[in-house]
Parts: sequence; structure tokens; C-alpha cells
Amino acid sequence: MKVSDVLRAPEASRSNALHAGAWWVWALGLAVAASRTTNPLLLGLLVGVAGYVVAARRTDAPWARSYGAFVKLGLFVVFLRVVFSLLLGSPIPGTHLMFTLPEVPLPEWAQGVRIGGRVTAEQLVFALYDGAKLATLLICVGAANSLANPARLLKSLPGALYEAGVAVVVAMTFAPNMVADVVRLRTARRLRGRPTGGVRAVLQIGLPVLEGALERSIAVAASMDARGYGRTAQVPASVRRTTNVLTLGGLLGICAGSYGLLAAEGAGYGLPLLGAGLLAAMAGLRLGGRRTVRTRYRPDHWGMRAWLVAGSGVAVAVLMIWANTYAPEALHPGVVPLEAPELPLWPAVSVLVGLLPAFVAPVPATAPASKEKA
Repeated sequence: MKVSDVLRAPEASRSNALHAGAWWVWALGLAVAASRTTNPLLLGLLVGVAGYVVAARRTDAPWARSYGAFVKLGLFVVFLRVVFSLLLGSPIPGTHLMFTLPEVPLPEWAQGVRIGGRVTAEQLVFALYDGAKLATLLICVGAANSLANPARLLKSLPGALYEAGVAVVVAMTFAPNMVADVVRLRTARRLRGRPTGGVRAVLQIGLPVLEGALERSIAVAASMDARGYGRTAQVPASVRRTTNVLTLGGLLGICAGSYGLLAAEGAGYGLPLLGAGLLAAMAGLRLGGRRTVRTRYRPDHWGMRAWLVAGSGVAVAVLMIWANTYAPEALHPGVVPLEAPELPLWPAVSVLVGLLPAFVAPVPATAPASKEKA
């Protein structure tokens, strides 16, 4: 395969569709990068990269419309973080007093907790930075929900995780399906000349949405029962014990390694622990797959484009972790005293690596009507 053929994105089809896991690895890489900085300019750049890739490569499927809902959820998280900082105070000392709220007297056993009081500029800026980081993490997860087909992601899971994977995929598709139902009902009300805003409209829309969720749950339960969900094969007891030890130890290693990568002081031990945990968990899942009698029809393949998409997300995470070693002040702008954030050059270039999927991932297929016009 030539380099020019790899960089030229073809139109997506069943044979060359991108592996769903590649989108999740890419999005989690952006999320790890977001967890390593509080610079609002870099966080905004990460959101812009995720939004551009979603706009360029999402399909017309129901789950692809959930990105806007995650953006709104992120903005609500920022608002909520600022409100909590205003009402409950902040440990950040500040000298630039903005205003003073009425303070509620508390008993002696509640020392260290206050409601109301002084509100400083440093306190608000710290809350905005912290809320922006949380919002960026949510938006990265929303990008993965919009780009990855949850059914194909479930099909790619190891056999040992099939039962848990079904529950996770059903939970992941709840938000996209709910957003699709709300959009459909709001459009129907608008066509009938009925209002789509206000408390009454929300109540009238909420009942059909709940009814649709119940109908989908019944349909999913019936299809799972028809496919023999939960059947297992007989395996020796020694294999079961070895599988449990490897899987549990591997998951503990992954959790400890992930914490080390996310924490500022654990970058040294985080990567080795994460690698060892992944190897142990993969070995355990391989053994655990023997008890599953499920087969795969037309399995998805992890091709060159999937490696490029996943690698770009991993590269963004690794480069941002490395940037904390040579530019920690730029990635964490000061709050006390107040400093205007600056956009560091090389960390910004590292974030732009995450745009690669917008150019190498297969282009979503156009509608049949647009093809006939062309």
C-alpha cells in the first residue's frame, strides 16, 4: 500500500469501515491530554480538534447526534463548578475582591466549611479552569460516542467480556437514543404548531421518550433471549482460577497505571504499570474466552487506518505528558497571582496531531439522493 493511498480517505463501506475501538482509543488519548493541563487555550484547542473530527467523519446514525448534548453537558458542568465555588468558597487565597455574599453561620463542628462570604477573582478563575478541564473530558467521551458504532464495538469485544459489554453498550446507547427521540418529538411538535419550550412542553415530550426507552429495553431483552445470551461452556477449575487472577491483577494494574498517568507525580511508574496490567488482562481475557460459545459473523479488522487514528490519540496523550516536563508553567497558568494564559507552541502542535483522523478515516457514505444528483 502506497503512502498516498493511505492518506487519501476513501468513502466508507462495510469492507473498509474503521474499527470502533480506534475511535475510543483516539478519544481517550485526547481525554488524557486534557487531564494534564488547566490552560483554557489548550483545552479549547482540544475541544476544537474533537469537534472538527466529529463534523468531518460522523454519520447520520442516531448515536452520531449525541455530540451536541455532551457539549451542552460540559457547559453545564462549568456553570455548576462556578456556582459551587461561589456558594461554598474555595481554598484558593485571593486579593482581588469582587463582591461579598451573605454568609450563613455554621456550628463549631462544621469548621472549615462556609456558605457565602468573600468572592475573589482568583477563586472564580480557578473554578473556571477546573470546570473547563472536566467539560473537555466529557466532550472527548462525547466525540467517541458520536463516531463509534456501539453495536460494532460490542462485536469486537473479547468473548470473556461479552456479558459485561452488552450492559455497557446498552448504557452507552441510552444517551444517543434519548437525544434522537427528543429531536424527533420536538420536530413533530413544531410541525403541528405546538410550543417546544417551557415546562409543559418538557413534560409532554418526556412521557413519549420514557415510553420509547421501555419499548427498546423490552426489544433488547427479547433479542438477547433469542440469541442464547448467557450460555457458557464447561472449562477446568484451574483455568477459571488462572483467568480470575490474571484478569483481576491486570485490571488493578491498569487502574494504578492510569492513576499514575493522570496524576502529576505518577508519570514515572504509571506507564510500566499500565503496560504490565494490559498484558496480564489480555492473557486473562484470552483464557476466559474459552467458556464463551459465541461466534462472530464478519468480524471487523484492525487495519492501517485504525492504527493511524488510534496512534494519533496516543501521540497527543504522550506528547502532552512529556510537555509537563519542559513547560509545566505554560500548561498550568498561575492563579495566585493572576496571570493571563498563553498558548505554548509545541504543546499546541502536539494537540493538532489529533486532527489526523479527519484526513485518513474513511469518509461517511453520502445519501442515495445526493449520489443521483452528482
